[in-house]
Amino acid sequence: MSTNHIDNTQPGTGGASAPDHGETGLYRGLTNYGDREFARYLRRTFAHSTGRSPELLERPVVGIATSTSDFNNCHRQQPELIEAVKRGVLAAGGVPMEFPTISLGEGFLSPTSMAYRNLMAMDVEEMVRAQPMDSVVLVGGCDKTVPAQLMGAFSTDRPAVQLVVGPMMTGRFEGERLGACTDCRRFWGQYRGGAISGETIKKVERNLATTTGTCAVMGTASTMACITEALGMALPGSATAPAVHSDRLRFGEYSGRLAVELAGNRLAPSQIVTAASVRNALRILLAIGGSTNALIHLTAMAGRLGIELDPSELNALSDETPVLVDLKPTGAHYMEDLHAAGGVPAIMRELRGLLELDAATVTGQTIGEVIEGADPWVDHSVIRPVTDPIRPQGGLKWLTGSLAPKGALIKRSAANPELFERTGRAVVFTSLEDLSQRIDDPELDVEEDDFLVLQNAGPIAAGMPEAGYLPIPAKLASRGVRDMVRLSDARMSGTAYGTIVLHIAPEAAIGGPLAFVRNGDRISLSVAEGRIDLLVNADELEARKAAAQFAATDTGSQVTGYQRLFRNHVMQADRGCDFDFATPMNAEQAEPAGQHARA
Repeated sequence: MSTNHIDNTQPGTGGASAPDHGETGLYRGLTNYGDREFARYLRRTFAHSTGRSPELLERPVVGIATSTSDFNNCHRQQPELIEAVKRGVLAAGGVPMEFPTISLGEGFLSPTSMAYRNLMAMDVEEMVRAQPMDSVVLVGGCDKTVPAQLMGAFSTDRPAVQLVVGPMMTGRFEGERLGACTDCRRFWGQYRGGAISGETIKKVERNLATTTGTCAVMGTASTMACITEALGMALPGSATAPAVHSDRLRFGEYSGRLAVELAGNRLAPSQIVTAASVRNALRILLAIGGSTNALIHLTAMAGRLGIELDPSELNALSDETPVLVDLKPTGAHYMEDLHAAGGVPAIMRELRGLLELDAATVTGQTIGEVIEGADPWVDHSVIRPVTDPIRPQGGLKWLTGSLAPKGALIKRSAANPELFERTGRAVVFTSLEDLSQRIDDPELDVEEDDFLVLQNAGPIAAGMPEAGYLPIPAKLASRGVRDMVRLSDARMSGTAYGTIVLHIAPEAAIGGPLAFVRNGDRISLSVAEGRIDLLVNADELEARKAAAQFAATDTGSQVTGYQRLFRNHVMQADRGCDFDFATPMNAEQAEPAGQHARA
C-alpha cells in the first residue's frame, strides 16, 4: 500500500477554490470583489435574511450535507436525524448549516447507481469546498452515498465526520424473520424454481423492507458503514445502530457536537486516514464477510488521499484474517443483532492482535483507545471469538490470470467451496440484453457444471451494474440447482451470495480477455491459487482479437453530458472506478479512459 503527496492548494485537486486568508465561519472563502471588507459586509447582509441572530452568525459553521430524496427510501428518516445533528451543533457552540446534495437510491436509478457515485462525489466535493463551513457532517447510508460523500470530503480535506442513517429492522412472514435483501434473493430463487407460488411471493414482497434504513443484512451499505468506522471517520459504535433506534438520534447529536470540535482543532481526513487505517478497514471488511463492492469504494476513497491499494496485500490480509461475524448473506443474523452484540468496537476487540492500534480516529482517540473504552461484553453467538471463527480465512479473495490480467474478485465466504477448484465449459452472454433474452430459454445449451459468462457489463460498457449475480437458468433451477460458477466484469449486490467471480479487469468493452471468450471455451478457476484462466491457445486468441471491434472508443455526439464524461474518464475496477482526473495519483497525466480500446 503506497502513499503519494497530495496538493491541497489548487481547485479540483483537493484544496480550497479561493484562499481563506485565515478566515473561519461565514467569512471563509469570501467572493473576491477586490474589497475584502465589502465582501464581508455583503455576506453578512444576506446571512441576516436567514433570521439568525448576529451572535449566532459569528460562531463556527458546521455544514450538514444531506441526501434526502423521495427516490431514496433508505433515507426516509433523514429530516429527524438532521435535527439531532443540529441540536448537537448548537449545544456545542456552533451554527448548523444544512445543504442538499445528490441522493442515490439503489433501487431507483438507471442504468445503475454506480454510474452516479462519482457525480455525487463531485457534488459533495465542490459544495464543501465552495461554501463557508469549518467542518461538515456527511449524512448518508444507501450503498453509493457513503463512499461518494467520503470521496468528496477527502478531496477537500475539510474536517468531516460521517453519519450513516442505519440499517432497517427486520420484518416477519409466517413466523420467519426477514430482511432485505438476502431473503429477497432466497425467496425469488424459490419462486423461479417453482417451489413457491406467485401469491406467496407477493406476500413476501410486502414484508422484506418494513422500516426506513439501509438493508438489514451485511450488504454494501452496512459494510461501508462498518469500514468507515474502522477507518476512523465515524463515531465508535455508530455503524450498526438501526435507523429507527433511539441510538441513531443520539449518534446524530454526538456527531454534531464532534463537528464543532473538528472546526476548532482542524483535524483533517488526511491526518486520520492513512495506509494503516486502510489496512484496519480491510481487516474489518474481511472479518465481517462484507460486500465485494466495498473493495471498489475503499480503493476510490483511499485514492483521493493518494493511498494506493495493493490487491496482493488484500490476499495476504485475507489469508490471516478470520470471518467472525455471523450475519446474512454469509451467516444467520441481521444488523440489529450485530448492534446488540457490541457492534464494530466488539469486532475490533476480537481482532485486536491483527489491527494497527495506533491508527487515529475522528474523535482524537486511537483505535486502541476506542477498543479500551468500549463495553467489554460481546454476544459471541453473533461475533465469534478469534479462536473460534466462522471461517479461518477472510471473506474475499483477489484473483488474477489470463482471463483477468488486472484482477477479479470472489467472495469466498458466500460461495460454495465445492466449486472453488473447477474447470468448466463457458456459456457466454454477450450483454445484459442477451442474458435477459436467453437465460430462461428451454433450448439453452447449459449444464450445472458449466461456467456462465457475462460480457460487456463493466464500467464503460454499462456503468457496472449489480448484474454479476446471474440467475440460474430456469431449466436448471427447476431441477434444484442453486449455485453455479458465474463470471463477469459487473458487480453484485452485497446482499447476494454464490460462486461468483466479479470485477474482471480490463472489462470486455475495452478489449480485455473477457471479450474473447466464446461458447464452449474451457475456463479454469482455482480459489486456492488465486487464478482465473481462459484455456484457449494463443494463436486462436490473436485471431479473435484481430477480428474484434469495440464500442468503447466511440464517443460520438450521441453520448453527451455527464454520460460522456463518465465514459471517457472512468477507470477500471482495480482502480476503484473513480475518474482518472479526480485523484492526485492520476490528475496530471489523466487521459480519457475510454480511449484504451486494447487494455
